[in-house]
Amino acid sequence: MKDPGFAKFVLLTSGLVPLAMLSWDAQQHQLGANPTNEAIHITGVMAIIFLSLTLAVTPVRKATGWNWLSYFRRMLGLFAFFYALVHLSIYFAFQRGFSVMGVIQDVGKRPFIFFGMGALLLMIPLAITSTNGMIKALGAKKWKRLHQLVYVVAISAAIHFWMYGKVVGVGQRLFVAVVVLLLGWRIVLWLRSRIGNSRALATV
Repeated sequence: MKDPGFAKFVLLTSGLVPLAMLSWDAQQHQLGANPTNEAIHITGVMAIIFLSLTLAVTPVRKATGWNWLSYFRRMLGLFAFFYALVHLSIYFAFQRGFSVMGVIQDVGKRPFIFFGMGALLLMIPLAITSTNGMIKALGAKKWKRLHQLVYVVAISAAIHFWMYGKVVGVGQRLFVAVVVLLLGWRIVLWLRSRIGNSRALATV
């Protein structure tokens, strides 16, 4: 890709469009009978979409040879964190009135919130260490190992989304299927590499 900077700018502006539309709909009172729940749902779905896209970069890049996709992985991950943070902020401000105790009680009553909180907390160190400076400070090997936490984030987010609501809908099933597919692909590659290494050692 000749100009990744411009492409990143397009991704940045495009990633903010859902938030802009949500803000506009909120101002125009177009979020339905329960605008808080609708806003929580939309921001949660956006976090899940960006998380899925982040996980999809490596498989798509290796399958197609489009190595330029790696330019966008960190930005996609940061958007996943950003929308997850907005998701929590709306819940904390408008449903729990900034009450930490109310959130703690909610976690005890509704386990899916526990998994959502866990996913967001695990995303914090990933977001903090998403700069080139942090890669140099940690070293590429340690940085890569730390960022494997994204797999735990994806599993926690999938459980959170699956348990949300009384009925499991198409969106929930689709996201879980995507997570299983993307993580399963990585597990297969890891097993193949282990088998290959074992065979190589056996021939030494």
